[in-house]
Amino acid sequence: MSAVKAGLKAAKGALDAHQYDAAIEHATKILKEDSKNYHANVFLGLALEKKGRNEESEKAYKAATALKANDPLAWQGLISLYEQQGGRKLNDYHDAASRLATIFAETGDKTRCQTVVDKYTDFARKCGSRAQYRHSLQILLPDTGLYDYLEGRIPHPSYTYTRISEIVEQDEKEKINSEIGQRRTRLGAKIEKVTAEVKKEVLQSSNLETLYRHVIDWTDDDTTRRLYEEKLLQHAYDTLIVLPAAEKASKREQVIQLAQGLVILKHPFALAWKISLEWKDIERLEELDAGLLREYIELFPEEGMSKVLRGYLDSEISPFPKRTPHEGEYLDGEDEAPVMNAEDRLVLMTEGLEDSSTSTLAHRIMSEYYLYLDEYETAVDVARKAQQQVAMDSQTSGLPLTGNSDAASILLGTALVQYQAPRYHPEARSLFDSILARKPANSFALIGIGLILEEHEEFNAAIDFLERALLQAPSTRIRAEAAWCRALSGDYSTGLAELEECLPHVDASDLRTKTFKAQMLYRIGMCMWHSDASRSSRKDRSKAYARFISSLQSDINFAPAYISLGVYYADYAKDRNRARKCFQKAFELSSSEVVAAERLAQSYAKTREWDLVEVVAQRVVESGKLRPAPGSKKKGISWPYAALGVVQLNKQEYPKSIVSYQSALRISPLDYYSWVGLGESYHNSGRYMAATKAFEQAQRLEQQLDPATLGDTWFSKYMLANVQRELGEYDAAITGYKEVLALRNREYGVSITSLQTLIEAAWHNLELGFFGRAVDSVQGALTVAKDLVIWRKDAFNLWKSIGDLCSVYTYVQSYLNDFPAQDLRSLLSHDFDLEAYNLIAELDGVDWAAFEASAAGEDAGSVLVYCCYATVLAHKRAVSCSAHDPHAHAVAWYNLGWTEHRAHVCHHTEEPSGKEASSKHLKAAVQCFKRAIEQESGNSEFWNSLGVVTTQLNPMVAQHAFVRSLFLNEKNTRIWTNLGVFYLIEGDSQLANDAFARAQSVDPDHAQAWLGQGLLAAQLGEAGEARNLFTHSFEISNASATQAQRSYASSMLDHFLSSPTTSSETTHLLQPLLALRQLSKQSLADPAFEHICSLLLERIGEHAATSQKLLSLCSTLEAEYETSESIETLARFAQAKADLSRSQLAERSYDSAVENAETALALSEEDEATSTTRAKTRLSAHLSAGLTHHYQGSMDRSIEMFKSALEETQGDPDIVCLLSQILWAKGDKEEQTVAREQLFDCVEKHPRHVGTILLLSVIAVLDDDQDTIEAVSDDLRSLQTRDDLTAQQSKQLVHVLNALANLYPAKEDRATAQLSEATTAVMLGPSQQYGWSQLAGLTKEPNPAGMAVLTAIRKVAPGGTLSAEDLSEAYDETLRGEDAQKSIMLAPWRSSGWQVLSQI
Repeated sequence: MSAVKAGLKAAKGALDAHQYDAAIEHATKILKEDSKNYHANVFLGLALEKKGRNEESEKAYKAATALKANDPLAWQGLISLYEQQGGRKLNDYHDAASRLATIFAETGDKTRCQTVVDKYTDFARKCGSRAQYRHSLQILLPDTGLYDYLEGRIPHPSYTYTRISEIVEQDEKEKINSEIGQRRTRLGAKIEKVTAEVKKEVLQSSNLETLYRHVIDWTDDDTTRRLYEEKLLQHAYDTLIVLPAAEKASKREQVIQLAQGLVILKHPFALAWKISLEWKDIERLEELDAGLLREYIELFPEEGMSKVLRGYLDSEISPFPKRTPHEGEYLDGEDEAPVMNAEDRLVLMTEGLEDSSTSTLAHRIMSEYYLYLDEYETAVDVARKAQQQVAMDSQTSGLPLTGNSDAASILLGTALVQYQAPRYHPEARSLFDSILARKPANSFALIGIGLILEEHEEFNAAIDFLERALLQAPSTRIRAEAAWCRALSGDYSTGLAELEECLPHVDASDLRTKTFKAQMLYRIGMCMWHSDASRSSRKDRSKAYARFISSLQSDINFAPAYISLGVYYADYAKDRNRARKCFQKAFELSSSEVVAAERLAQSYAKTREWDLVEVVAQRVVESGKLRPAPGSKKKGISWPYAALGVVQLNKQEYPKSIVSYQSALRISPLDYYSWVGLGESYHNSGRYMAATKAFEQAQRLEQQLDPATLGDTWFSKYMLANVQRELGEYDAAITGYKEVLALRNREYGVSITSLQTLIEAAWHNLELGFFGRAVDSVQGALTVAKDLVIWRKDAFNLWKSIGDLCSVYTYVQSYLNDFPAQDLRSLLSHDFDLEAYNLIAELDGVDWAAFEASAAGEDAGSVLVYCCYATVLAHKRAVSCSAHDPHAHAVAWYNLGWTEHRAHVCHHTEEPSGKEASSKHLKAAVQCFKRAIEQESGNSEFWNSLGVVTTQLNPMVAQHAFVRSLFLNEKNTRIWTNLGVFYLIEGDSQLANDAFARAQSVDPDHAQAWLGQGLLAAQLGEAGEARNLFTHSFEISNASATQAQRSYASSMLDHFLSSPTTSSETTHLLQPLLALRQLSKQSLADPAFEHICSLLLERIGEHAATSQKLLSLCSTLEAEYETSESIETLARFAQAKADLSRSQLAERSYDSAVENAETALALSEEDEATSTTRAKTRLSAHLSAGLTHHYQGSMDRSIEMFKSALEETQGDPDIVCLLSQILWAKGDKEEQTVAREQLFDCVEKHPRHVGTILLLSVIAVLDDDQDTIEAVSDDLRSLQTRDDLTAQQSKQLVHVLNALANLYPAKEDRATAQLSEATTAVMLGPSQQYGWSQLAGLTKEPNPAGMAVLTAIRKVAPGGTLSAEDLSEAYDETLRGEDAQKSIMLAPWRSSGWQVLSQI
């Protein structure tokens, strides 16, 4: 024991000497001997603390406290150790400080106890976190045991709880913000949902409400208590908001209790008052506590709700008694309540509603007030918001709030009944029905449904509902409404009696009751009006009229009374001015008064005041009174939409008029005139298919509706014909015009439109190539014109149309024999001063005398001149008739100018020098276009026309005209094309190409631009490019484009002459031939193109047509030669004779063929001017004559002709072959020998000539000359490898080789040799059908025959040039019935197809 004491003493001395290692050593030794030595543990802990070994020191101190828990020394050491470590051991510091303070308290040492507590809390505030500081403050709370001992020495609990609650508030706020920030970034997270979830988690686990209650319980300051009562309510309210509905009940009771407590204390905390007022579930506002409302106004004078309540309590609709001035509601410092008029009250309440946008009560009050003011639109908006606020309050509180919800629904339904009735009646009815389902006796819902049924004209049902409402809430208004419904149902006498019973009970003391009285008097008057409909009764001013006047005396602004008075003045008093004023007043008061609006619109329409009609109709549309509610028996009103359509149609606002008419037809599908107006709107906006359907529907209605109600129906037929005209359905349109004219014989508009349509149909048929139809249309137009000229001879459009119908004949000159000369003469001379035709006669030479003189000739040229003169005179008369209209006058000069230009084109002449002369018609055209430009200088077409006619007369003027035209309209492709032609004529290729390219970019389908570029390419020597451009131009042009037809046909002929393979394909010849045939129909015979046409007809095998063309051509050229005696004409005549001989040879007209061939030879014998043409002509004539003599049996003459041909062609191999065949056919050995010699000489000179080799092979076979056969066989086999053989040559080669194999087999037998040759032919030409056919004939197998058919099909047009006979032959090889039928169909003249079919 003494050693322990000595050790303790030594340890103590070491500590005092700061020898901490020694102290540790001494204390450790002691503890080894006595592990429960308290002081040794304390010394050890202190020494270890000084050495910085905190964990070992803490362990030693705790060992000491375990030995002596009530000894303060070890606890002090622990506290010192914890303080050295800052906030790391603050929680352990809390336990140590609490224990040490308790030890001092038990020992009665208050000072040291307070010091420990103060020191710890201060240390926690400085070094710890907010949570640790909050934990440290708990040592000061009354429930720790130290508070009672240290009371008065430590802070009051209210302060401590306040500090703790502030810390908790801040922690919760930071936690909420932090969690929201983290969770909102998650995939699919929504900020509202995340916020609610986080707040729920934090607020549910919060102890703030407990802390607030402790503050409230401990504080002595009323201000602080009220503040924390507010915080407690706010926290509980916030928690209630985020709780699910199932968990709201207990929290809601707490919130309501807290709010009521604050309200009882009249504490100005807005949330408490809001809860008390807004969560009170009341169906009627009178159930509110008026005192509570006035207290709210006093406490919150600037709140929006206070403004609303102040105005409401002071208004006429307030159910609460008004305060007297000495008890009035006033603010502090004011002596008496402010007095407000109605306007100021409304302004105040409106401002209040804006400031209290989340208040259900404010919206309910304002909605009811707006209903009182008849502001139904605003009432609807406010009531809808009230519904939304009730739903939000219910969601927040968890209360059903059915009373508030029903009240809002009743307000909304009542407003919807009146607002734009009956537009929103279905919605209002559903609201009332939902209320009656729960509350069958609700008088407001019963009244609402009754009013809806009254509007829908279901009067008996309306009476039932109103009487049920009357049982629940007796009212004069309800009784009067039921009486009015009874009257509207037809029982005017009973209704009148009941209304008169109600009238004495109406006290007209204010504005509303005055209006009600006016309505009663008006309805009594209407009952009198309808109960006796006689004219005398209605004119009696002591009856209905007097009631209407009394109604207005009661309320000068009651609109229905004005309407009734207007009807009285209009229909009975015959005072239109008063009637109009009454209707205007009624409509000014209420735009929903449809009767007044209709009467006004009709009145304005009669005076053509369309702007006023539009205003009236638009206001009625905006009133919402037009469309009946779904399911209603009441008919809709469509006339305002139809009136708007008429106005918009007159203003050319076609898209708007379409919408208006469509709206009218949705309401009244059987409105005939709306269908007509809709069709006209569609027509004017270019929607022709829709217009057609509209007019067809209108015509169907004509069959369904009473004709007496429709009136004239011709206009729909006329407009349908116009639509068909626009669609290009001219036949149907013309038929429609005829039907209209049958109804209205002298309707100028219809007649002139019919005439113009016939002319348009003629031009349309002309463009399509239907020239006969075009002439038929012109003749029909002439019939209309002859009728029209009788009674409208001065119409500009009439004479323009007559000029156009004459002009059509100049474009189809093949029909000039049908030109109605006498009819035109009678038309032009009808009731007109013939001297007027002398207009510009000094330039064009066309007057009445010239016109009469031109009628002498009967040939086509004379008729053409007569036709041109008739066209010019018609347009001159159009100029005379349009003198009063500047625009029409300018157009008339323009039309006359083009007519003069057309006359110039039709019969222009050439000067001896070859330069085109300045025609008198061309000069007249220039003058006409100048006149047009003088009157309308801004028309680009006039300048373009001037440029065209002055291109050759004055290039500088032409260029200026084209540039001016482009300045006015640079998007016109015709102007660019004409400019390109101008540059082409002037020789500027680059500018011409640029102009044509610009024209093509503006309109790629303009054929003339491509034609011009083709002419430019031809001028530059690019034949292939020019041909492609001409082809494209012809393909996209119409049938009247003669220049495109000429250029295309001539370019294609040049191409055929340079490409024999192409020229033999029929499909390539058809399109040029079509172009030439169209050309021949449109212009008088042009010898050059007639000759080209005959050559193309010859190539496609139309020999009869060819001969006919050439005979006509020969006659023309002969007549021309007799006139001009031109060597060139003579050469063309000889060439035509040679071609005619060849064609007649093909027709087997041998005598004529020989005669014409000899004529061609005789005419070309001394012609040396055109040696190439002469050589071809003579060659054709020699060959034709030779073949003709051969077929006639004149072999010598035939041989003579071929020899002559051979001499002139200098041994042409084809001629040699023909001559050899003729010599061999004669049969003499001498001639046959000559034939052999000719062929051998030819093959030496032309070793690759196929015909020569084939003929030598055949002759060798006939002579049985095996040496020659052997020599020729090698040549024949080499021919098989050539790819330039025609189909006919390939066929002949295969047949010759097969014959040689059959007659002269090598080592094999004949069958094998033939099979070998056929196989070789297939291998060398697998795409040729002849080898396959040969193989099929030898093997009798189906596969080679099938391949022969497939290859033959690929070779026929348009894929090749294989003939129908060759394809038919391939079908024969298959030996099948269906193929035999195809063979017969392809070539019925072949006997083999019939034989194959008979054998199957």
